[in-house]
Amino acid sequence: MITYWPKIFVTLAFGLLLYPATSTGEQKSEEWPYYGADAGGSRYSALDQITPENVDTLEVAWTYRTGDQASNRNPQVSFENTPLMVGRTLYVCTPYNRLIALDAATGEEIWVFDPVVDQTVPYGNQHVRRGVTYWIDEKKADDEPCYARLFMATNDSRLFAIDAGTGAPCTSFGDTGLVNMGPTADPYYSGEFQVTSAPVVLDDVVIVGSAISDNVRTEAPPGTVRAYDARSGALKWDFDPLVRRDGEPNAGHANAWSSMSIDEERGLLFLPTGSASPDFYGGNRPGKNEHANSVLALTAATGEVSWAHQTVHHDVWDYDLPAQPTLATLDLADGPKDIVIQVTKTGLIFVLDRDSGEPVFEVVEQPTPQGAEAGKLLSPTQPIPSKPSPLGPLGLTPEDAWGFTFFDKAACQAKIKAARSEGLFTPPSLQGTILYPGTGGGANWGGGAMDLDSGTYVINTSRVAHFVQLIARTDYEAQKEAGGHAGIAPQLGSPYPMRRELLLSPFGVPCNAPPWGVLTAIDLNTGVQLWESTLGTTEDMAPMDIALSLGTPNFGGPIITGGGLVFIGAAMDDYLRAFSLKTGKELWKGRLPANG
Repeated sequence: MITYWPKIFVTLAFGLLLYPATSTGEQKSEEWPYYGADAGGSRYSALDQITPENVDTLEVAWTYRTGDQASNRNPQVSFENTPLMVGRTLYVCTPYNRLIALDAATGEEIWVFDPVVDQTVPYGNQHVRRGVTYWIDEKKADDEPCYARLFMATNDSRLFAIDAGTGAPCTSFGDTGLVNMGPTADPYYSGEFQVTSAPVVLDDVVIVGSAISDNVRTEAPPGTVRAYDARSGALKWDFDPLVRRDGEPNAGHANAWSSMSIDEERGLLFLPTGSASPDFYGGNRPGKNEHANSVLALTAATGEVSWAHQTVHHDVWDYDLPAQPTLATLDLADGPKDIVIQVTKTGLIFVLDRDSGEPVFEVVEQPTPQGAEAGKLLSPTQPIPSKPSPLGPLGLTPEDAWGFTFFDKAACQAKIKAARSEGLFTPPSLQGTILYPGTGGGANWGGGAMDLDSGTYVINTSRVAHFVQLIARTDYEAQKEAGGHAGIAPQLGSPYPMRRELLLSPFGVPCNAPPWGVLTAIDLNTGVQLWESTLGTTEDMAPMDIALSLGTPNFGGPIITGGGLVFIGAAMDDYLRAFSLKTGKELWKGRLPANG
């Protein structure tokens, strides 16, 4: 899941933008009590005070600085947190897992809980915390300690239960407020195993996934999902997503590193899984590798599989599922249907029946390129949805090469000609392979937003190709020493280490044509795309801050509001933006201290 973008993630200050009250003083109040706004991850707010007509009057109401930047001891830090808002309190978690409660109206600090994680550990997925989870213990009186509690999983794999009112640990949970969740296998190095995304809670069960470093070894730790009693911290069940057959070599991962969703009425947990290990060589793991690269529906009380739908068979491209499944109801020709929406790094969107996992729109198994170093183990076909249309191009040819000048265009064309580039599922090779979209997406961990009234789904994606190459084991140390912008990984236990880097021109710009970042809206009732807008400029990357509207790679998702707006940061320039939900037109942008 590690992705190599030429950017620095050091957004270690948190700012809130608000529109002032109406002249009548009337305001709608709505909380944001889940990572994705609600249990199903819609990322939708019914608040309608901010509209296309007044959005350009937004201004900074207050700024709060977390203090992490001052104490920072690690260059691999990423501030990707989505705060919760319950009542008038915001709960925000920093990359070093400091949990902070703020007054939402003023930004005043209420309390801070610091679990004291070791900042020097080189985690494979950076020091990062995307969210925490809020839960009410209905067996307690509302004035008792830990009636309302926050669950936070840390980079060093501890699960904390914290009193939402005071910031004190809930001592009846685990060992005086925490449970250690270490890997089920010894880590190869101290940062191989961590937890980066928010837990989820259904009834009295708190469920946690894990993030395991990619491409380290074939016999990596399994991607075990764990469920604990929300009151006592006792382990209730654990689940290894990867189906393991007798007599087959071991493979690890298929971990649920991203965010999960829950359907409280059905008692179901929906989780997106990653690829089996290592990412770019599958000779040690024959077959489709069920249930890697899949949307899984589990019975939350027991961990039993209700259904599974695989989006990539025998993944050798790092096309794991990166984002929270979105739960919604569509108004189809044959009536309402409860569905699960899963976006992917490939730029394909899978829309599935929530009860069965069957596709709502036809999915066709299409033949794919073969003949790699472990070609006999590649899947002969891959599933391609008929609707919605892909969120971008699914391959790159020499004729598609792009550059600011003839010189860099020609250089890009030569790079593409020299590599294997036969479409979306071209296998990694010793020759070198073009992956487009790259391993960062397409879509990534930010996921999409759903307008619950109209059925409009909005998702941001990146369009930058990667060059991936298997390398001889004897060349590994020399390639690693040479370094540069490439990612070099050992893939221990396989015949080949790997090299991965962005496909860039000599001028350092992508070899594929812009836009390099887009925002897309789709009517999921019909599967038809409504609009596409460029997301991001070169302002904070180009010399003299030249702001070319070419789009940028982006991480972080949108939200949709009842006022008919889409808000999103995500791009590599330092702005929060508002787009019209109806037309996709950019209506406003506000400057941030770093990219959002």
